[in-house]
Amino acid sequence: MQQKVDNLTRCPWSLGHPLMIQYHDTEWGAPVHDDRKLYEFLVLDAAQAGLSWQTVLLKRENYRLAFDNFDARKIAKYTEKHHQKLMLNPGIIRNRLKIRSAIINAQAFLKVQEEFGSFDRYIWQFVDGKPRLNRLKTAKQIPATSKESDAMSKDLKKRGFTFVGSTICYAFMQAAGMVNDHLTSCFRHSEVQR
Repeated sequence: MQQKVDNLTRCPWSLGHPLMIQYHDTEWGAPVHDDRKLYEFLVLDAAQAGLSWQTVLLKRENYRLAFDNFDARKIAKYTEKHHQKLMLNPGIIRNRLKIRSAIINAQAFLKVQEEFGSFDRYIWQFVDGKPRLNRLKTAKQIPATSKESDAMSKDLKKRGFTFVGSTICYAFMQAAGMVNDHLTSCFRHSEVQR
């Protein structure tokens, strides 16, 4: 079913809130090669586990403030005091394991950067350096996982990352443009391929 706002056909999941439409129209599915942004998506996709993306997106600016604008070097040094302070922050999702995961993942993230030169170089190897183009006609066809997200999840866990199951990895791949899951009827499907 086609979903239109402003005479543009969009993926149906994006409708209902202006921030969701903006995120869909400007970010989702567009290839990302900036390490800070990739770390941000790791944190936010982990925070989403069990929740809606809209819930996380509405708290995104609070996350940027609370987590030093997703500077992995700073977050990797967070102490128990930082963790406790984050647990008291009503602007973020106050889940002890998800907050701890952001810190643990920052430490693992830095090790990957050191080994590969950048997290970007490491993470994009799971799609051979170029986005996977899906040709989906309905939202029901959008997968929750893929063989690539399975492999990514397994390798990230081996490297010490947490909250990186295959479903979270696939959501990360969508956010970072490693896979284009815009419906073929969506105006962004062809735009993000350019």
